Parts: sequence; C-alpha cells; structure tokens
Amino acid sequence: MKLVTYRPSPERAPRVGCVEDGRVAELDVPDMVELIAAGRDEAERLRASARVGPTLAEVTLLAPVPQPPKVIGIGLNYRDHAEETGSKLPEEPIVFAKFSSSVCGPGHPIRIPAITERADYEAELGVVMGGPAKRVSVEKALDHVFGYVNVNDVSARDLQLAAPGKQWTRSKSIDTFAPCGPWILTSDEVLDPQALSVRCRLNGEIMQDSTTAEMVFTVAELVSFLSQGMTLGPGDLIATGTPAGVGFTREPPVLLKAGDEVTVEVDGLGTLSNPVEA
Repeated sequence: MKLVTYRPSPERAPRVGCVEDGRVAELDVPDMVELIAAGRDEAERLRASARVGPTLAEVTLLAPVPQPPKVIGIGLNYRDHAEETGSKLPEEPIVFAKFSSSVCGPGHPIRIPAITERADYEAELGVVMGGPAKRVSVEKALDHVFGYVNVNDVSARDLQLAAPGKQWTRSKSIDTFAPCGPWILTSDEVLDPQALSVRCRLNGEIMQDSTTAEMVFTVAELVSFLSQGMTLGPGDLIATGTPAGVGFTREPPVLLKAGDEVTVEVDGLGTLSNPVEA
C-alpha cells in the first residue's frame, strides 16, 4: 500500500489516504500515527471499504507522518559516502536527532535561514516504525517496520562541521530541513530494503546515484541497535544515512541556494521534490 497524508483543499483538515492508480482513497482514521498503531491488517480493512476520490494532482500532499514522535538520523552509514569524506567506517551506528518540527512534505519549500551559508542535500531511505520495538534482535527487527519513505536530510554544514562543538542536531533540525514523502510504501511491498537504488537530483542533474547495498549497517541492524536503548514506536522515523555525492565534498562545493529544486527518489517510494528559498 501507498499511504499518504493530504489536504483535500486549503480550507479542509488533513486526511489519511491510500493511493491507487494515481488517485487517493480516504481512509476512516484520524491520522497516520493512529493508522500505523492499528497495524497493516487494519489499514487493509479500511482500504477495502474506502471509495476512490481525487487524483494526486488535485490534493496537497503533506509529509506522510506530519509530526513523527521521533526522528532519528544515522551518520556515515554508506561506504561510498565515508570514502568521499575521508572518514573511517564506523564501528557502530552514529546516531543523532532531527526534531519533528523540521519535517515538511512534497513541494514544500526548503527555507535556508540566515544562520547558515552551507545548506546541503542528503537523499536517504526513511524507515517508518510500526508496533513498539524494544530490545529486538536483528533477525526480528524488520517485523517491526511498518514501511519506507523518501527523506531529504538537509544539513547546514557550517553548523555541523565548523561550529564550536560540531552541532549535528542543530544543523539538521532547522525548520523544513527534513522533507519526507510523497507516500509510505508498506513493508510487505519491499522485498529487500538493502536492494534499493537511491538518487538525488539538483535542478535536474543527478548528484547522488547509489544503492542501499552500500549501507554499513542494514535496516535490520539499525532497528535492533536503536531498540536496545529506546522503545521505537508507531510513526517513529529513522533516516538511514546518505550515499556519496553530497554537495560539500565536491570541488567546488555544490550547496543549496534560493531558486534550486532538489529531488529524492528511492525505488518504489515515488518522487520527493522541494524548491529552495532563502
């Protein structure tokens, strides 16, 4: 299933829907987190009774989970990205936080504030958690994944790498610095999360083109690792790291500026495009 949060019209409240053949069927549930908590079987039941409605072009798509309870980022989790930064492969996952206030949806502008001059793109596979996961094994970890979504882990490199203390959380939690969408693809439709292509285009030019096979730690390993110290619950979002091709490693650097459009595409997860504004 492809699940979305959308606004039917500017004056109406957000709805949860299922996308079929380019049209949206409204599901009778208050919000996406409640649907995820109810489980995929309940989502299937609601879909079976839903009536197909408007096309995707006729609605405004929001982030599928507009305010995830937790947004967890993973650093240096692609071998090719670690190589381009001159970094050693991590011995365990590098974990940081992105606050839910940074989340925005498809088409929503990424707004670069005056506190940074080095905003950068990062195409990532996002993992949307399902039922509570606490101290789960690697072998059982994927059973707790509800689905997958495109994520752009926009990063202020000057705050992240040059500011006193190297402010990872601050640099990545700026408002609009976590575009997500357009939909959640439920995990039953993803045969292997380690066999997905990951691409980023900037103004139509391919900047990142890799595969989740390059991950240092697999999705299952990340879920298991994180769950040893925290309970992962319905709607929690894990941004699993970015492959090679980010802007700050290029000569000369290619950084986001007003007027740009950045697009993230992971196999099966649709196209996530966002304009850039100052």
